[in-house]
Amino acid sequence: MNTSTRAVSRPTEAAQDRRRENLRDVAIRLAPECSRRSDETNQLRRFPEALWKQFVDTGLARALQASRWGGGEVELWEFYSALIEIARAEGSLGWVLGVLGVHPWQTSLYPRETQEEIWGADPTVFNSSSYAPTGKAERVAGGWRLSGRWSFSTGCDLCQWVNLGAIPGMIEIEGQTVPEFRSFLLPRKDYKIDDNWFVAGMAGTGSKDIVVDNAFVPEHRSQSHWDYTFGKPLPGWEINPAPLYRVPWALVFSSALVATTLGASRGFLDAWIEVNKTRTAAFGGYRVRDDPFTQKLLAEADHAIESGCLLLRANCEELMDAARAGRFVERPRRAAMRYYGCRSVELAVQAVDRLYASSSGRIIFHNHPLQRRYQDVKAMIGHAYLNTDPPGRLFGAMALGVSSVDFTI
Repeated sequence: MNTSTRAVSRPTEAAQDRRRENLRDVAIRLAPECSRRSDETNQLRRFPEALWKQFVDTGLARALQASRWGGGEVELWEFYSALIEIARAEGSLGWVLGVLGVHPWQTSLYPRETQEEIWGADPTVFNSSSYAPTGKAERVAGGWRLSGRWSFSTGCDLCQWVNLGAIPGMIEIEGQTVPEFRSFLLPRKDYKIDDNWFVAGMAGTGSKDIVVDNAFVPEHRSQSHWDYTFGKPLPGWEINPAPLYRVPWALVFSSALVATTLGASRGFLDAWIEVNKTRTAAFGGYRVRDDPFTQKLLAEADHAIESGCLLLRANCEELMDAARAGRFVERPRRAAMRYYGCRSVELAVQAVDRLYASSSGRIIFHNHPLQRRYQDVKAMIGHAYLNTDPPGRLFGAMALGVSSVDFTI
């Protein structure tokens, strides 16, 4: 099917109108609806489809998609600032938006043929992902064969494609033998969704397992994450020349997780404040809001969350400035950015833990306004890309002059 005419068409007038409204303002406008549908989202164990359509139609979900497909092609911080507001309202919805929202950005790095295959008939189609290389990939004539099971595919019920990570072998990078980590794009007909998502936190994300049985993936639907790491010219650059697509994949993806967790932490603090405005201490009968230690605890939590947001914004602006100047930020600096993001999240969640510990014993009840928010935040920080240890070690090693090769920056 020839879809080249659709591929180069201008964004619709409606899309242009949406682009005139900053996405953070859009998110703030949608936040009350997200909060209202929190129970429904978690009972469904997935993102409500009608609400997802609103995210797509308002441009939130397509913020990082190339403009040639009607996407927003916005600056990184504009998307992440909107993401913070959605996660602040409802953690599961923010997580899905963050994960699915970066996928159109990655797809925009693939060859024209791949983009037309996915978006030619409908540019609002999305893919889910599971990057952890738990399945098997092997090279065959014209492409690859994939089999296995991949977990935590957030928002997969909303998607017609999936992007899976796998390691088909080892390669030489800067004199070191390292895993050849790659992404593989598969259409819905080539995989099954195993509905095994029964969890305590982020229940509404629908992060189910993906099962693949000997599926063929043509060459044009696979890319090396080492190419992303070293800033090698990518096929998508030929048709999507914007600076947005000249920033490192690892930081675009990890920053979405950082923004979501910071937003959810902010949402927990919001709810905690409301609870403690009227709460009376069980022993002593005084109003908790008058307690100086409670007041200081609030200030410290706010500082941790706000500092993380400001640092994320500064990193986004540095990445975009470099891309506009035709530079790819050096690996030691990217290692620092990765660590700073993870550490910011760690500090924010530690603040949430302290707020939780300071709360009434009634917080353990399922219907307590803090319980679900707490479970969501704790589930988020369990993501491998938010673990401070690997990026901390990498940052420290590079700062000390130790030669390090790593595709996570």
